Amino acid sequence: MNTALAAATVAHWGGPGPFFPFFIFIPLFWIAVIVALAIVFGRRRRAMWGYWHEQGAGSAEQTLAQRYANGDIDEQEYRARLEVLRANRPQFGPGGPR
Repeated sequence: MNTALAAATVAHWGGPGPFFPFFIFIPLFWIAVIVALAIVFGRRRRAMWGYWHEQGAGSAEQTLAQRYANGDIDEQEYRARLEVLRANRPQFGPGGPR
């Protein structure tokens, strides 16, 4: 009985069969899924970072410009405050914040 069972198992699993090369596609599929997710979420994060970064610096300058346009401050005070805002703005580049 054991010999017949072993013979049937060997006959059934005797070779790689027609689906032999497909074991390569399963890891490649998951690698592609992970890379696609990293690209999608990486772009979204960078886009939101740019939005938040520009919104903070731009809003202070816009407020200052609006106050100047309303006549709340004169040109000399406007330029002095604008210079301070731009001097204290963090510079982001390849080396990170400076």
